Amino acid sequence: MSNKFNAKELSEFARYYGFHYDSLNPQALVEEVLIEMDRGLSGRSSSLQMIPSYITPVTRIPSEKTVLALDAGGTNLRASLVYFNDNGEAVAQGTSKTPMPGTSGQVSAQEFFDIIADVTIPLLKDTKIEGIGFTFSYPMEITSESDGILLSFSKEVDAPDVIGKGIGSGLRNALAAKGCKYSGPIVMLNDTVATLLSGVAAISPDGETVRTKNDFGADAGPVIGFILGTGFNTAYPEMSIPKIKFSSRSSPQIVVCETGNFNVRYRGMLDVEFDNTTKNPGVYYLEKASAGAYLGPLTLHILKQAVKDKIIQFKKSDELLAMQHLETRYLNEFTHAPLVAQGLLGSLFGPGESDALASVQYLTSIVTERGALLSAAVLAATVKRLDAGCEPFAPVRIAVEGTTYLIYKGMRRSLESYLHQMLYKKKPRPYIISPVEQASLFGAAVAALSKKN
Repeated sequence: MSNKFNAKELSEFARYYGFHYDSLNPQALVEEVLIEMDRGLSGRSSSLQMIPSYITPVTRIPSEKTVLALDAGGTNLRASLVYFNDNGEAVAQGTSKTPMPGTSGQVSAQEFFDIIADVTIPLLKDTKIEGIGFTFSYPMEITSESDGILLSFSKEVDAPDVIGKGIGSGLRNALAAKGCKYSGPIVMLNDTVATLLSGVAAISPDGETVRTKNDFGADAGPVIGFILGTGFNTAYPEMSIPKIKFSSRSSPQIVVCETGNFNVRYRGMLDVEFDNTTKNPGVYYLEKASAGAYLGPLTLHILKQAVKDKIIQFKKSDELLAMQHLETRYLNEFTHAPLVAQGLLGSLFGPGESDALASVQYLTSIVTERGALLSAAVLAATVKRLDAGCEPFAPVRIAVEGTTYLIYKGMRRSLESYLHQMLYKKKPRPYIISPVEQASLFGAAVAALSKKN
């Protein structure tokens, strides 16, 4: 019953429905991202919000400094003293982890901040710190004082009274009420800014992931924060933000681009259909083509059409058509080991159906390749935005966090290949792209130092 694997026919199917990567012009895509960035910075209509963080990243981390880092994300709250050694490397000490307040039942605003204060106070008792950095991975509006006004919580946290309040000021008040009169900075930031700042500590000025000597005293190149996991976002240091009348070449401010919302203009029929099935149709076009929350469901939607068009045929095709959802992690397991014929997708194929198996793998790779191309275009545009005389020995450093980049089959390899082509087409642009570990915690620590810069 299975039909023969036919790469030409599958590619034509992808082009007809508008999701083939070769329908995109890489250089034109980079220019479109740059235009949207400029419009967002100016406060004009744009799919990129370009949100100011009011944080100026340190260019060189001072040695022998200790800060307190807090990381609130998902269901856990982490707290740690972070010490920066002679090489500027971050070392976590006394790390504790506790459930996020509000994950075991509803809490009031006072209870919420008291729980965070109770985690914080033991680390403040006997240690002189330079500041507190607090990565808060929930939607918030950052103020010019580096506080964060909470806009909403995810469904895991039940603390409705906290919405609309300043998280940093709430923590400071809770500390004071418990007799801990902390007067230093409390810097609020989101996970994308934290990823950027962790790159300051983790990636050496010359682009190496092991800190190296700097006998010339040369300044490091700028750092871009890039998240490609469940979601998609970027952040970078910007010298000019007209919409808030900010301009400084010497002390740029980190901007969160919200690039997952970039308006991908060249979307095919199946992309539009899939978008209409999501909880938030009409937004986050790039994220829906590239990030882990969507790659599995989008690919399933495309495979169903291929079955309906009889491009792919196999005995259990009705089971695929009846499948309600396909998580990206299960699709990734299939693409890493398709011949095992296990899991939600692999188990649909029996002996003698290797052609259908190959067709599914082939279409999946086209979707992945397009996601990698779109992601690379965003990064290339951001590097070009920073193109201000970076020395070859001080490259732009791209700090990356996210499982889609790290483990989704084909994504990292293709993304980095496209990025190199885009940035070296007309002239060499020195850059390094590197994953960072414990980005939220170490980024919070660097933020505490950045506030005093």
